[in-house]
Amino acid sequence: MNESAVVTFMVMGVIGYMVNAVYGAMFTSGNESTTEGLLYPIESETRERKTLDGMWNFVRSDSNHPSQGIREKWFSDDLARFRKTIDMPVPGSYNDITEDAALRDHVGTVWYDRKFFVPRAWEKSGDRVFIRFGSVHYDAIVWINGEQVAKHEIGHLPFEAEVTKVLKYGAENRITVLCDNVLLQVTIPQGKVDNQAIDNGVELVQSYTFDFFNYAGIHRSVFLYTVPQVYIRDVVVHTGYKGNEGHVDYQIMASTNETSDLQVLVQLYDRNGTLVGSDSSEGKLQGTVAIPQVKLWWPYLMDPEPGYLYTMEITLSTTKSNKTPKGEDEAAGKNVLDVYRMKVGIRTLSWNNTSFLINEKPIYFRGFGRHEDSDIRGKGLDYALLTKDFNLLKWVGANAYRTSHYPYSEESMQFADEHGIMIIDECPSVDTENYSQILLQKHKSSIEQLIHRDRNHPSVVMWSIANEPRTSQSKADAYFAAVAEYTKKLDPTRPITAAIAVNVNDDLAAQHLDIVSFNRYNAWYSNAGRLNMITNRVVEEAQAWNKKHNKPVLMSEYGADTMEGLHMLPAYIWSEDYQTRVFSQHFKAFDALRKQHFFIGEFVWNFADFKTAQTYTRVGGNKKGIFTRNRQPKAAAYLLRQRYHALGELGKSHLPDDLFLYTVPDDHMMAKERTEL
Repeated sequence: MNESAVVTFMVMGVIGYMVNAVYGAMFTSGNESTTEGLLYPIESETRERKTLDGMWNFVRSDSNHPSQGIREKWFSDDLARFRKTIDMPVPGSYNDITEDAALRDHVGTVWYDRKFFVPRAWEKSGDRVFIRFGSVHYDAIVWINGEQVAKHEIGHLPFEAEVTKVLKYGAENRITVLCDNVLLQVTIPQGKVDNQAIDNGVELVQSYTFDFFNYAGIHRSVFLYTVPQVYIRDVVVHTGYKGNEGHVDYQIMASTNETSDLQVLVQLYDRNGTLVGSDSSEGKLQGTVAIPQVKLWWPYLMDPEPGYLYTMEITLSTTKSNKTPKGEDEAAGKNVLDVYRMKVGIRTLSWNNTSFLINEKPIYFRGFGRHEDSDIRGKGLDYALLTKDFNLLKWVGANAYRTSHYPYSEESMQFADEHGIMIIDECPSVDTENYSQILLQKHKSSIEQLIHRDRNHPSVVMWSIANEPRTSQSKADAYFAAVAEYTKKLDPTRPITAAIAVNVNDDLAAQHLDIVSFNRYNAWYSNAGRLNMITNRVVEEAQAWNKKHNKPVLMSEYGADTMEGLHMLPAYIWSEDYQTRVFSQHFKAFDALRKQHFFIGEFVWNFADFKTAQTYTRVGGNKKGIFTRNRQPKAAAYLLRQRYHALGELGKSHLPDDLFLYTVPDDHMMAKERTEL
């Protein structure tokens, strides 16, 4: 392999320019990639899993020579033989681990490697072995024992490769990973790289318009896992109910196209482990499991048991070759090939030009924009943080969030399923501009990978195809028509949206969406400090979007930066007092809009403070969170908690005891309305 094997930022930049020049406003279809497999790795009777999480060796390349490691074949031996290495935790972003600003702001490639053993029993079993990465941002190449096994572009999404033949069984192996964080006008998301003069020469500087830090590295878990020679490669489920009976339509894809001699047994178990339904299928490996007295999947605060999940057990076998003795299990008499288990939530989803419904009941979204972001670990997967975040979501009474502005970890999607938190699942296209054919192909690829990964999650109720794209540009119409059509083709069962920030009269994309989402920062980015310029403007804009497109509307972002502990009376921007007043004025608008029967949700920006690129408009990052970066509440968190719980569908009997602190008896409360301003 030589330097040309790596798609460096220089090559990609030239390609992007050429494609844009050739295609202009023309966008073609038909070359879309298709993801296969990638079921979340589990242990079962037929599968084993080994984690490669932990401490890895790490080397930062010279930004001016990003392909040096390829030329010198650093993957052919231990990294330590080529460069001095440092310890680096996986999963985690590498940027904030050390005290070195050069690593924090590094542009280009970095290298990881580590040693691991593979059990000798894995070879004797004849099983196949896969390596799987939950996410490497942005571009990755993987070698095992010096042989390239995988390459993947677009961070935040999983990829895997079979490595059965390159492993040494009962012996030590080496895995090497090249990670490139460069963002260009033809990557998802987009960015720019420039040579800029510094005091002692020149330096590559990465710039981007999106407002979050471009963390990089091996962000999620790395697994080595086994499957049988013939195994369950993929699963697709669709759920519904009629009366008290639920149903799960399933389609199982095996690793072979010769399925005539295969049979699948699908069994569903409730939370107590009781078998409640089963079905089997030969050859086609598809069918329907019926569940009497079904318990539906409901969002948080819509049912006393939100997020109800069944365990779906899938057993793949060869066709029965002898008669099963009476009383024996249905799988007896067959050769079991593979067993896979996953969680399933049973619910329906529908929408029209005024409403969004789950299980035929209208939904009002009470949610957040969020980020995968925390001190030190950056975007690295952290179960403690994940648990805390979901505890806080429920504490505040939220029922939804948008995965702004990229796919979140698979583990977070599992948490959302279990807790009844609805997800607007967003692809990594943010501030989309300079539309080109190559950008469109990568945009489609990111959506295809996202839908393939998350299509079975009951918590995923909507796809977001972009955040704040430059939809006033003339090419935006054809571009987003293509993206929307492709997304609906992949999954017609969920509505699509995009968070739009341009003026309603200038936008060219909302016509292609099912639900209109808009971001607007009244009294912050416009009319800063003017609390009396919020309510009417929000109402008028939401009405304008609905009048133009006759579709449901939600506000996907609003808020104000707030320094924790800063109090000013009267309220003044950046103070906690000001953030609470901004929220209150928006609440008035939302309640007025809810009466008009087309407004379906409100999403605060943001759940918690997060890191951004360095700029004079940001003090340590974006401070619009109702929680600090270490998850402590600001004053607005208490105000929002009161509203979100009050809007909960279960009513007053389910309000938290500490929602309102005692002040005076209820009969002493003043009955007349108070003027807020």
